[in-house]
Amino acid sequence: AVLIALILLFFFRSFVGVFAPVLVVQISVLATVAFVVVLGWELDLSFGSIPTLITAIGVAHSVHILSEFQGLFQKIGDRRRALVETLQLVGTPCLLTSITTAVGFASMSFVPIKSIAHMGAYSAFGVLFAFLLSITLLLAALSFGRAHPRGTATDGTRGGILKADALQGGLAAISRFVLKRRREIIGVSCLVLFFSAVGISRLIVDSNWLNDLSNRIPLKAHTLRVDEVMGGAMPLVVLFDGGSPGSIKNPAVLRDIERIQNWANQQDLVRKSYSITDVIKDLNRTFHEDDPAFHEIPETRELIAQYLILYEGAGGAEVQEYVSSDYRSATLELRLKLEMMSVTANLAEDLKNELAQRPLEASTVSLTGMGALWLKLLDQIVFSQIQGFLIAFSAITLLMCLVLSSVKTGLIAMLPNLLPVVLTLGIMGWLVIPLDYSKASIAAVAMGIAVDDTIHLISRFRHEFLRCGSYTRALELSLLDVGRALVITSIALVCGFLVLLLSLLDSQSTQGILLCTTIIVALLADFLLLPALVLTLKPFGQEEEAEAASQTACP
Repeated sequence: AVLIALILLFFFRSFVGVFAPVLVVQISVLATVAFVVVLGWELDLSFGSIPTLITAIGVAHSVHILSEFQGLFQKIGDRRRALVETLQLVGTPCLLTSITTAVGFASMSFVPIKSIAHMGAYSAFGVLFAFLLSITLLLAALSFGRAHPRGTATDGTRGGILKADALQGGLAAISRFVLKRRREIIGVSCLVLFFSAVGISRLIVDSNWLNDLSNRIPLKAHTLRVDEVMGGAMPLVVLFDGGSPGSIKNPAVLRDIERIQNWANQQDLVRKSYSITDVIKDLNRTFHEDDPAFHEIPETRELIAQYLILYEGAGGAEVQEYVSSDYRSATLELRLKLEMMSVTANLAEDLKNELAQRPLEASTVSLTGMGALWLKLLDQIVFSQIQGFLIAFSAITLLMCLVLSSVKTGLIAMLPNLLPVVLTLGIMGWLVIPLDYSKASIAAVAMGIAVDDTIHLISRFRHEFLRCGSYTRALELSLLDVGRALVITSIALVCGFLVLLLSLLDSQSTQGILLCTTIIVALLADFLLLPALVLTLKPFGQEEEAEAASQTACP
């Protein structure tokens, strides 16, 4: 909030231009928390970065409104008219960007990972609530003040406040560069897409919950020490089912457990193992004067049952940790090293192969416990990423086609939004950044954020073309007008997400860097690739042949 306030102060030099947007996003954050509470959900791990996300994303509407209002106020010279025209020009694009961003988040509400599903729902609510406040509270705040500006622009542009801005020179240079190099821009974009596709093919899906924690947290070092010295901090439980009550007392079932336990103890990942067979073998040796030769499973069910009766009668309770109350099922607890979940998955696959080659005689097995849940989560990550991205891309594409009243224009507008998402995932592949549960929503969220700038730019591009009849002039005017707001919002977003680098969760820090990359690439794609595609494919129709008519309508 402080960083964004400073950015707004630098660009707008106005108390209202700083205080009102910050108030809008902070009320939106509070409303999001209230939304979570009303639904009876929890502020879980996925909520950690949401206040920063909503603060950074929500301020974008305010920036567009403020930027447009300042220019119109200087040009028109009347506050009320400037507010009305501001809402006419940017109201619909802001609504659409809010919907598309919300769709990007909401697409994750369908994934089977509950915390991410909840995050998708309440973050979508926060984005829409921020838009609602932007067109009500912000506009209300802007309605106060002088009815007329101190100095009215007479140059026919957006006023001196923009004319004097050094940023305008850079935007004009970008416009000239696109007009001169549009084919090269499209070619380079294709190469970037190819490079990204290769990176995506190298992307690995993996996770280790301890890696989410920063080394600045002492508990992380303590946990690693416990894992090394005391024998495994990650439990994986093998559940044996004997088929009927009391079947665990069957020597054949206990030998099944013993065999798998002996196999597991030979695996590098397994530090220690515990099961009922340890207790039974200890009892058998104890009743044979601690003769090591009798540290084995007894031959008869009756003897095993007698041992257990005596053990429980003497107050022994350890057995109850490994067997069900009816002695139908028993657990083998494996204490594993803290490794990436792919290593645990390999162990589970090796166990499956072992059982396939040498089936158990008297029982069946399944995996359970925290380790098995993490393996299940690992399976869901790819599904969640693909499902979320497809839902977000399909819904946003449909919205773009409907709003722009053209399938061709909608598809052209979506192409620049694929580039930042694909490049972000490609970078993860090239840099061996694993796709884990904390990044399962990265593609859908990135798509929702990246499309915002596209909507504002292509909406103004089409507006100026319909007014001018010239693609070249429409590009110049749209970049000079909307481009400034796009730069400011991108700076605000990048600074907002870079704050995540201060998090004690390394997963949030990485997410912040990836989202910053997405925003920067999205801005470049909108400034370069989108105009190049529009100039090449001409989706708005043919230009007017009469150059004089164009110059009259669009000076």
